Amino acid sequence: MMRKAFARLVLRLFRWRTVGHVPSSGILVGAPHTSNWDWVAMVLLTWQDGVQPRVLIKRELFRGPLAWVLHVTGGIPLDRKNPGEVVRALLQQAKGDETFLLVLAAEGTRKKAEYWKSGFYRLSQQTGLPISLGYIDGQSRTMGVGPTFQPSGDVVADMEMVRAFYADKRGIHPDRRTEPLLREESRPTG
Repeated sequence: MMRKAFARLVLRLFRWRTVGHVPSSGILVGAPHTSNWDWVAMVLLTWQDGVQPRVLIKRELFRGPLAWVLHVTGGIPLDRKNPGEVVRALLQQAKGDETFLLVLAAEGTRKKAEYWKSGFYRLSQQTGLPISLGYIDGQSRTMGVGPTFQPSGDVVADMEMVRAFYADKRGIHPDRRTEPLLREESRPTG
C-alpha cells in the first residue's frame, strides 16, 4: 500500500499522466527506452497499480548503493553476454507464480540501435505469459500500458501490431528511439 501511495504522489508531483492498468502477471515491455529514467517510470507505473515487478537490468549497474535500490525495486541483474542462467531461473519462477510480472526494455540499450532484442517474445512463447506493451512518452508526459497479446508465432504480424502501437510513442529522448523491429523478421521462415 505504501508503494502505491508513493508512486501516485511522485507521478502527481512530476505531472506525469498514466493510461491503462498494469496486469498482475505477464511480460511488460517498457519502450521506447531512451533514458535512465525509463526504469523509474516503469517501476512507478507498476507500483501505482499495486504490482511488484521484476525488472531485468544489466548487471554492471548492480554496484555500490545503487545495487540495493535496484534489488528493492525488483531489479534482476542480467549478464547480457551470457543470459542463460538468469533466463532459466525466470522461466522456473514464472511457472509457479500467478503474480509474475517481468518488465524489460526490448531495445536493450538507451542508444539508437538497428533491432529490438527478441527476449520478450521468446520468453512469452516459452512461458505462455502474455506480452503487455508499456510506454513512456516525454512530449505528452504520459506513460502507460497499451494492448496485451499472446504471440501468434507469426513474428512479422505480431511486430506489425507492436509497431503500430509504438508509432507515436517517442520516449524521453526521441533521437535515441529504436523502431520496433526484430532481427527474426528478416530471416526466412520454414
